[in-house]
Amino acid sequence: MYPRDEMIKTAGTDTGAAEKSTTKQQDAEADVPAGNRCAARVLYHEAEALQALAEKIFSDRNFSDAVDLIVNIEGRVIVTGMGKSGHIARKIAATMASTGTPAFFVHPGEASHGDMGMIVRGDVVLALSNSGESRELGDLIQYTRRFAIPLIGLTSRPSSTLGGSADLALLLPELPEACPNGLAPTTSTTMALALGDALAVALLERRGFSADDFQIYHPGGKLGQQLMRVSEIMHGGTDVPLVDMNTTLPETFTVMSEKGFGAVGLTDADGKLAGIITDGDIRRHISADLLTKTAAEIMTQKPKTVLPDTLVGEAMAVMNDVKGRFRRITCLFVVDGDGRPVGILHLHDCLKAGFS
Repeated sequence: MYPRDEMIKTAGTDTGAAEKSTTKQQDAEADVPAGNRCAARVLYHEAEALQALAEKIFSDRNFSDAVDLIVNIEGRVIVTGMGKSGHIARKIAATMASTGTPAFFVHPGEASHGDMGMIVRGDVVLALSNSGESRELGDLIQYTRRFAIPLIGLTSRPSSTLGGSADLALLLPELPEACPNGLAPTTSTTMALALGDALAVALLERRGFSADDFQIYHPGGKLGQQLMRVSEIMHGGTDVPLVDMNTTLPETFTVMSEKGFGAVGLTDADGKLAGIITDGDIRRHISADLLTKTAAEIMTQKPKTVLPDTLVGEAMAVMNDVKGRFRRITCLFVVDGDGRPVGILHLHDCLKAGFS
């Protein structure tokens, strides 16, 4: 419902009040550029269409059957469509591929000239056409019928060539386009795109696709960065500055200097992290007899630590959470579930990985 219609509706049955509200809304709209009013009209129109689609798909058995079909195939989902439907099909294929469902786009025109060979038994074809009568889909539909390749049709007309030929038809509500001429694909493509997203997410949930899986398919960009784990950028093995807690301070300082992290971890008899010594600890304990002490005597006990599978962003939050002028953390020891050190993470490592 458009803003102006909503104003009229909420005015109640009082004719005078309705007229006043309408006049007030008209006066307000007079200051709104025509383009803005058009944009709002289109968005409300398409939002209503999505609501209708949601209500329709909620009880659509074909949708759940389509999920079952795709989950159980051995091959890939071949998504196809012509014109604007083709653009939507490309996006659906990309979304599926990035969320655990192997999929790619095949242009129906190119399919008729050799690309049909990309589609083999074990695959399933998802074809998009609002009218269901796109001529370019004809050869591809016949190919799926000849070689018994499952065909899912996404269309608004069940009796169309695509709707009638498909093994499963995902039907869009037959609603007018947002275009004032009723011709440019607008509402129909919005619904098709949303239904493709719904199918991809339903498949994602059915497969139990996790954040870890997502990171595998999104190693680059902001998404990959957000899902990066400490284990991916930490220093491990012999790079980790570690000494026994009873080591003398001169030996401790030597290890600390060689490793170059500005800190050293101290382990107890069980190999667990008992404490750390940082540059700040040394400055705070400077005295004439400093070099006669053991590491345990000046260490900071119960230091902040993280696990290897901690998100880097969370590790940085731990570094930033410590308060106090002399307690700024620039590195964290990484420990296993038993508290044994397995690595060290420095702030510079996080910055190099793109975190800030």
